[in-house]
Amino acid sequence: MHQAASLQFERVVNEFARWLAVPEDERSPAPAWWWGPAIAVLDVRQPMPGAWSHALGLEDGSTFAEGACLLLALFEDQTSVSWPEDFPRKADTKDDEIRKLQPQPSDDSAFQP
Repeated sequence: MHQAASLQFERVVNEFARWLAVPEDERSPAPAWWWGPAIAVLDVRQPMPGAWSHALGLEDGSTFAEGACLLLALFEDQTSVSWPEDFPRKADTKDDEIRKLQPQPSDDSAFQP
């Protein structure tokens, strides 16, 4: 397995543990940035380190593929993803608040005459 995929998956495992520690009714939706690292190891049948298995609630000797399946299953019934500032806990925002997105330059504006 590529070292970068392992490092990214380790980051996700650590974030998952933080996310899981938040009470379920206060927890944000699973973040979309977990998809990529999970898909990158979806076919890896190599066992994960024991600490990673435990953090994901899996048995010792669980594979990266099993961990990826657990993470991807979080998105099956999810209808929205969290904003980065809402992770791991839902942000306290009022219904009438609108998130302000910073304007981004269009592709054409990057090359001014």
